[in-house]
Amino acid sequence: MTLDGTRSYVLAAPGARTRVVVDPGPDDVAHLTALATGQRIEVVLITHRHADHTAGAARFAELTGAPVRAADPAHCHPAGSREAAPLRGGETIHAAGLRIEVLATPGHTSDSTSFHLPDDGPHGSVLTGDTILGRGTTVISEPDGSLRDYLTSLDLLESLGAATVLPAHGPHQGDLAAVARAYREHRATRLAQVREVLGSRAGAAQTEALVDTVTAAVYGEVDPGALPAARQSVRAQLRYLAEGA
Repeated sequence: MTLDGTRSYVLAAPGARTRVVVDPGPDDVAHLTALATGQRIEVVLITHRHADHTAGAARFAELTGAPVRAADPAHCHPAGSREAAPLRGGETIHAAGLRIEVLATPGHTSDSTSFHLPDDGPHGSVLTGDTILGRGTTVISEPDGSLRDYLTSLDLLESLGAATVLPAHGPHQGDLAAVARAYREHRATRLAQVREVLGSRAGAAQTEALVDTVTAAVYGEVDPGALPAARQSVRAQLRYLAEGA
């Protein structure tokens, strides 16, 4: 589910004396200590609420004295007298010599957030969390996620052009716009497959039996370990179609 693991990013402009950390990760003392050692952390940012990104956040705030900011207030952690306001889509953060634009990109989860670094290289870069991965596609986490929101988020990311994709899982990718288009095409293909399976049952009430049938037909090639994620995506697809896609 996490491919080669969950990435924690350490960001700074050349010559900056402080750092920004994105997604400190699980509550693993050795990992968090290594991440904090020798660094003066100014602020910690969270892409979304899942535990592989956030479980170590409170401890990391204690280790570094840096506030943790997330779109979900439950995952914000002040540090000493330093407040930790929830992230807002559209705001710009200036830290560690960087300009970081906060993008609300719900879909994978309702609180999913991406971070645009417009000054990073000729086309900028975007930390996409789990919204876009380094390989494969992401799950729409039901009931918290939304396929409709996810498609809107892909539109927003595509509008950023050929930025470098810095995902939370898997390798970096080039040309965010091209990747976002490929993701949208993949979703369209899956929706067509679901419609074909449904046939005359289109609009039928979502039941576990229906989810089982669609998952077996559409995701039959998926590794058994990923079937729970596939079932979540099927639920999201059925809900999207029931809402009148």
